[in-house]
Amino acid sequence: MSEKPLTERIRPDGAPVTLSEYEQAGGYQAARKALGGMAPKEVMQAVKDSGLRGRGGAGFPTGVKWSFVPEGPHPKYLVVNGDEMEPGTFKDRLLLEGDPHLLIEGVILSSYAIGADVAYIFLRGEYLLAERRMKEAIAAAYARGYLGKHIFGSDYNLELYVHMSGGRYICGEETALLNALEGKRGNPRTKPPFPQISGLWGKPSIVNNVETLCNLPGILVKGADWFKGLSRTPNGGTKLFGVSGKVRNPGLWELPLGVSVREVIEECAGGMRDGVSLRGIIPGGASTDFLTEEHMDVALDYETVAQVGSRLGTGTMIVMDDKTCPVGMVRNLIQFFAVESCGWCTPCRDGLPWIEKTLGAIDTGKGQMSDLAMLDEHVKWLGPGMTFCALAPGAMAPLGSALKYYREDFERHIREQRCPWK
Repeated sequence: MSEKPLTERIRPDGAPVTLSEYEQAGGYQAARKALGGMAPKEVMQAVKDSGLRGRGGAGFPTGVKWSFVPEGPHPKYLVVNGDEMEPGTFKDRLLLEGDPHLLIEGVILSSYAIGADVAYIFLRGEYLLAERRMKEAIAAAYARGYLGKHIFGSDYNLELYVHMSGGRYICGEETALLNALEGKRGNPRTKPPFPQISGLWGKPSIVNNVETLCNLPGILVKGADWFKGLSRTPNGGTKLFGVSGKVRNPGLWELPLGVSVREVIEECAGGMRDGVSLRGIIPGGASTDFLTEEHMDVALDYETVAQVGSRLGTGTMIVMDDKTCPVGMVRNLIQFFAVESCGWCTPCRDGLPWIEKTLGAIDTGKGQMSDLAMLDEHVKWLGPGMTFCALAPGAMAPLGSALKYYREDFERHIREQRCPWK
């Protein structure tokens, strides 16, 4: 049976792993090892050697990201991105609620590596159970001397806080998150300067995803080669993969990176429900391009998914069946993105509502064939490099790929002046 370092302690009854249970399973050994005899640069190098890539969606190499933090004056900050408002994504919640000390140990390790004095866990506003369990775990860690002054008898000090988001999708973008954490409106910042140089309150800061940091204790205890060996591809480690939609067993599983789409949907999720068949897959949350039945044997790792025209993203699939209207599904996603736009740049602020209006006309039988050309143009002009941040390009991923794979469905709506699924 393959190892599952992220979820092996998660309890079936849903109760959180306590501090004592976590320690009995080997918890905090990595933090003791790092603070007891490793220099921060050695911790950083171990993470670089492991090949760990960010699990929040972008997939940037974690150790490389850390290396951009300059040596020099303090304070420095670590911020944990637990906003998780991407439609279809629910992986971090499992770790926050089920094994909070795993994240805390990951926070200690990453903070030590970059020289952070203070760390914040930035949580989605609706994650009230995660907030309570994280705060309880943090209090227990402080009481044991694992946070605060002279952690594990070392000279290293770290303060850790939980911050609840005001509840907007844009706050998942790292610079908008930093603005929100400072009490400002959650708008993205101009880059450069990047947060590693000028982040929270203008100080060097790293923003990492919950799942990313939960990989660190295993890497520090068992080594880079062990971590690489968990994967079927050069991308090291396991990944939390989720499936939602009309499958028999929707859920979340820890699997090796490189597992195929087919294995996740058919073996883990139990295949499609009776009476429906698979027609499309959004592989990594709502801001990734559709894949189709022809991609069922594609390996789920960063490079392979990119080669077939999508992104691994968060690894949480939304499955579309043959009884679901692709026009209606994309319209629903665009409605979300339009509402969640911060309004900072014109293409996103004005373009997304116009796209939603156009899709609404097509969906209700009032569209024209010329609308499709207009949608094609918007996919181009709201795409990567055309807007202030990645929200609008992310919204264009499902739209552009739907126009590619399901164009006949759009045309049929217009020809018949109705939605064939209603």
